Amino acid sequence: MTSSPAVAAGPPTPDSVAEVAGLSAAELLAALSAGTLRAAEPDPTEPDGWRVRPDVKAAILAVFADRATTSWNVGPFAFHDRAALPPIDPGPDRRIVPGGTAIRAGAYLAPGVIVMPPSYVNVGAWVGPGTMVDSHVLVGSCAQIGGGVHLAAGVTIGGVLEPAGARPVIVEDDAFVGAGARLLEGVLVSRGAVIGAGVVLTGTSRLYDLVAERELSGTVEHPLVVPAGAVVVPGSRPAAGSWASARGLSIATALIVKQRDPGTNARLALEDALR
Repeated sequence: MTSSPAVAAGPPTPDSVAEVAGLSAAELLAALSAGTLRAAEPDPTEPDGWRVRPDVKAAILAVFADRATTSWNVGPFAFHDRAALPPIDPGPDRRIVPGGTAIRAGAYLAPGVIVMPPSYVNVGAWVGPGTMVDSHVLVGSCAQIGGGVHLAAGVTIGGVLEPAGARPVIVEDDAFVGAGARLLEGVLVSRGAVIGAGVVLTGTSRLYDLVAERELSGTVEHPLVVPAGAVVVPGSRPAAGSWASARGLSIATALIVKQRDPGTNARLALEDALR
């Protein structure tokens, strides 16, 4: 007798949300939007200080399985998207400046958050109190952004929704992410770190620490962690091989050049003026 081939399990259906997270789809999105439920949460017992919630991420994926669409008019703007994930008004304690910004259902913005247009905050994202989200910023699905953070113009915070157990991108309290920087694939920027303009970091990037003379790297299972207070700038290293060497070729990388100090903080004082 020939055995039947294995069949890969499909995505969870909307009806299975209750089974995954103990909540209906509406309850799940309401809890995410209120900030009482998170795709990842601080946990000092974990090696990197964070615990991923695969059940919450799986429940968000289940909402996406509902293909029904509908239309909304919000002020002068019209939207047509998944019916279960409408754009939301995050409330009067947040400044959402007019001009093309959208906050999706299931995203949380704490009081005091400022979002400059145009920007987008996706489902499952959590943005802490007093954070500035500048123009042309994407905060991807399930990203965790702390309080007092500045995401400068053109920053991309990648969404990490699948697999459900993967760590989302995390930026801890009081960090500064410079213009055009990209944080992807579950990288963790620890408290107070400064990511310079144009730096690109993924979960498997190599980060060269010129202060401690060490090389930091991450894996898919354990993505890169930027140390607390590190100041990271774009750099380069020689490409391997005689052919590359003969042509002076190099590979872009990121460098820790110092620890954050009063001089660095003074340059970041523009934040207060912008508020």
